[in-house]
Amino acid sequence: MALDERAFFTERPETRQGRYQCPKCRRTGDYTIRWVRRAKKDRLPPGSDERDRARFAKLRDYLLRLDDEVTCKTCGRKFEIPSQHSLMFVDQLAGLPNEEDLEREIAAASGETGPAPESKPPLPARFTRKSSGWK
Repeated sequence: MALDERAFFTERPETRQGRYQCPKCRRTGDYTIRWVRRAKKDRLPPGSDERDRARFAKLRDYLLRLDDEVTCKTCGRKFEIPSQHSLMFVDQLAGLPNEEDLEREIAAASGETGPAPESKPPLPARFTRKSSGWK
């Protein structure tokens, strides 16, 4: 009899930030999402057979998303999180740079010294002329 998959892993709850766009109001926001981290045990559980050994050799650590919906911070409606992000392997996740480091690398490669301040367009002349008062 083959062992259940959960016998090969230790489970630990975890929360991570995710950036999602509400399909109703089109606003993007950061949301806290609940995950379960399943880490492969260092040895086989007792009572495993040859088939379990082969399965155990192929296993990797992964994250499994628990939350399927989030509530929009702007309009208050619930929307579904895209399903392609429901399972992530930890070794693939560890190779990805975080967004702040990536922005710094892009700025350094383009020759910028720091984040450029957002410049506002100049005001039209009708707003900058000295008023002549009421007539």
